[in-house]
Amino acid sequence: MKPTIKYAAIAILASNIAYAEGQLNIYNWSDYIAEDTIANFEAETGISVTYDVYDSNEVLEAKMMAGSSGYDLVVPTGDFLARGREAGVYADIDLARLANIGNQDRQVQGLADAQLEARNAGVVYMWGTTGIAYNVDMVRERLGDNAPTDSWDLILDPANAAKLADCGIAILDAPTDVLPNVVAYQGGAGDTTDPKLFEKAGEVLNAVRPHLRYIHSSQSINDIANGDICAAIMWSGDAFQAAYRAEEANNGHVIDYSIPSEGTNLWFDLMAIPADAKNVDNAYKFIDYMMRADVAANNVNYVWYASGNQAAKASIDPEILEHPGIYPTEESQKKLFVVPVYDARLDRVVNRVWSRFSSGG
Repeated sequence: MKPTIKYAAIAILASNIAYAEGQLNIYNWSDYIAEDTIANFEAETGISVTYDVYDSNEVLEAKMMAGSSGYDLVVPTGDFLARGREAGVYADIDLARLANIGNQDRQVQGLADAQLEARNAGVVYMWGTTGIAYNVDMVRERLGDNAPTDSWDLILDPANAAKLADCGIAILDAPTDVLPNVVAYQGGAGDTTDPKLFEKAGEVLNAVRPHLRYIHSSQSINDIANGDICAAIMWSGDAFQAAYRAEEANNGHVIDYSIPSEGTNLWFDLMAIPADAKNVDNAYKFIDYMMRADVAANNVNYVWYASGNQAAKASIDPEILEHPGIYPTEESQKKLFVVPVYDARLDRVVNRVWSRFSSGG
């Protein structure tokens, strides 16, 4: 969820994907893997990888539900993986085929398995939170030294949003990551399935809609790093990538990230195999490769997301391990929640509320 990586293989259209013994077709989030991981895997295995990217679960879900995607490995977030499994889109994972399965963080994998109500649905790749990324100086200039940077108030209070509008604010285009947090902001339970609470959450979003620069899931990474926007609701790793880019560019912008005091959702992105995958053996080889401690650590050190791999921690940059926005403190963990899998009725409500908000209607 990371600089956009462009491999030569991305230029290959999905419609022309080959089903050869030495082929593997992957569909993953944009900016979500170290720059050398694919090349290293190809060199080690002789398998040719086609690597395509998306920036929202909704895009992935539409492609997978349509069938015949041509992909052998995808990385959906937990609730979307659960829905896809109910529709028969994803195959069970044969854990016995993964030599490195013991490297997984049992607690994190266990939480994901509980959400999915299955132990063999997928292997946690990365996990994280949804929170607030902000330009320290630009926000201070407009809201003062006591700006509520540790609260959803920073963006969801219309008075604050109006003051930040000139420097630019943005919100993720991710209804199941944003709406539950608006519910939590209003004092409700973030894991609620009460349609009325989502309708009220929509009203909160609609009130700040006029002050938003845009609603997008990946554009804010570069924009906040460059000073084109000053605050955004973002995924944790994206915020830290933006901070790193600003630091590397030495452009004077200091970007920070906070887990709001009202609480936020804990999410999991899992490596999963589509039910109609053609290169299944190679998909297992890739999953097992990604679960190697050295490979997992290399990916974390590049994308700045928390890993589902416990063994990788020994080689993860201490700055990442010790950052409370990436690996939350015990105190922060008390306010974290896992979004349940919504049924069809609630899903329609969520989509309607989000459509109304995103369209500005």
